[in-house]
Amino acid sequence: MSAPGITEPTEAITRAKAGDAEAWGQLYHDYAPAIFRFCRRALPTREDAEDATMEVFMKLRGKLNQYDSTRSFTAWLYKVAANHCWDTLRRRKSRQDKETGDLENVPLEHPDPSQLERLIEQRSSEEVRKALAKLGARARMALVMRYYSDMSYDEIADALGVRRAFVGVVLLRARHELRQALEGSSALAAGGAS
Repeated sequence: MSAPGITEPTEAITRAKAGDAEAWGQLYHDYAPAIFRFCRRALPTREDAEDATMEVFMKLRGKLNQYDSTRSFTAWLYKVAANHCWDTLRRRKSRQDKETGDLENVPLEHPDPSQLERLIEQRSSEEVRKALAKLGARARMALVMRYYSDMSYDEIADALGVRRAFVGVVLLRARHELRQALEGSSALAAGGAS
């Protein structure tokens, strides 16, 4: 999974690793918008996302030598961003922590992913963001990692610090909650509520 229209920036990475500031600037220019959009979906406010984007790139600068050029640069970038956002959310550990809800009440009737994707496509990114914001931090992070950065179940488990078997359950619940939030917002809009 790579950013649209961008081939792997091998040359820029090599130059940036060697301390070339211009090459680093080019990497930032090409990839920061996508990372900002990712952080914007994962974190509560625009300011959080702006801070996180800067912090992710500062982190990357220090980690660039660890980048394994056989892997997709974009995938690696998203992984660093996902870990950073999750750490941020965990540090805050919001008071209204919804993810402590027990797993007994997992809805059995779960939306099929393509149905959810259609629902998401029909909504503005603003509506989707508001719906994502209603989810607990772990649920939101899992959805953002899965659908917006194409991370595997193993990578998500790794980033969230949960067992791989648990990822499916988290995603199942998160998709259900997101669909309810999206359908709730359309019901409000249809009802002419401001």
